[in-house]
Amino acid sequence: GKELVAESIHTASKRAGKRFVSQNCAAIPGNLLESILFGTKKGSYTGAENKPGLFEIANGGTLFLDEIGELPINLQSALLRVLQDHEVTRVGGQKSKKVDVRIVAATNQNLEEMIEEGTFRSDLYYRLNVVSINIPPLRERKDDIPKLAEKTLENLNQKYGVHKVMSPHFIRHLLRGDWPGNVRELRNFIEKQFVLSDETI
Repeated sequence: GKELVAESIHTASKRAGKRFVSQNCAAIPGNLLESILFGTKKGSYTGAENKPGLFEIANGGTLFLDEIGELPINLQSALLRVLQDHEVTRVGGQKSKKVDVRIVAATNQNLEEMIEEGTFRSDLYYRLNVVSINIPPLRERKDDIPKLAEKTLENLNQKYGVHKVMSPHFIRHLLRGDWPGNVRELRNFIEKQFVLSDETI
């Protein structure tokens, strides 16, 4: 999955000792996303407290922005300013703060088409698109399935405090799947079988 690749980039870098922070831009409405990314100053709106945003939290580390194509156009401008100036200003604040954050962004959308349509800023696209990595769908990289399945099972054993193993037959079944939902679908399928199984296999 995209987040696994982003985490791998972080772990293999000189920033590995610092925070890896992840945010799905499609999961939160734009007005809330602004305060989540940039933080808030007390009194900037009803109930607002002094709170750091993800840029401040990830300072020195990596911020993974998934579904970057869903970022509203006004937030695209604000993100571009942070990338250019390496400074962030909290919502309702006046003072800016220096930040040193590596951005890894991901999308399933065609950003070049979105630029032509006027829904994604070209200057932000070129600022973000320094190194581009194409992650093929899981059905095109089936060699990854056994490793992903083992890691998923390891996490489930830890989560539920048991010790289950996968049979060769189960692995073969996983390899036959198309997995249109990619890694998330694979993980969910494995967890369902894990929970429903009364056996240790």
